[in-house]
Amino acid sequence: MMTDHEAIISKLNLYGLGVDSQRWDLFDQVFTEYVDADFGGSAHWKNLAQFKADFAAFHAPFDATQHVMTNHNVRVMGDRAHSLTYGSWRLIRHGTEGGPLWDGTGWYDDEWARLHSGWHIRKRVCRVVWSIGNDRVKETIPGVSFDTVYDSLKGEAQAGHLSFLNAIDARDGD
Repeated sequence: MMTDHEAIISKLNLYGLGVDSQRWDLFDQVFTEYVDADFGGSAHWKNLAQFKADFAAFHAPFDATQHVMTNHNVRVMGDRAHSLTYGSWRLIRHGTEGGPLWDGTGWYDDEWARLHSGWHIRKRVCRVVWSIGNDRVKETIPGVSFDTVYDSLKGEAQAGHLSFLNAIDARDGD
């Protein structure tokens, strides 16, 4: 049987697999039904069904994607948990004017709830820290773009916006 930490890390990795295999049904195992998913700018969802539909439409034109989830930090507090994870993304769309690649790195700050079916993300904040490549690769839906919001952990930490660090501070104060 997995520990809570292992179960959460497994779900974080399942998210990457779900995106790269375009198996949006796997998101049902990762997120709550009314997930608050904030990917910056106008890329913000309040329910899983729309989140999955928009991700499916956005990712369908790619020839391949690769999401690598690393540096898993997890803090469990009863039936709630927080995690902070680094990610790297490669998006490939052959035939795109200007080149087929867009690479990015960033972080995910997640709040978790333990449900009868296991751990699920109820709130996610994702920010890109760095990217390189052809921005046209990301223009998969005419007239619709997922804004790239560059945001460092340093600035978010200093502003007190990272739920994972807030959870550490709260627990350390016990």
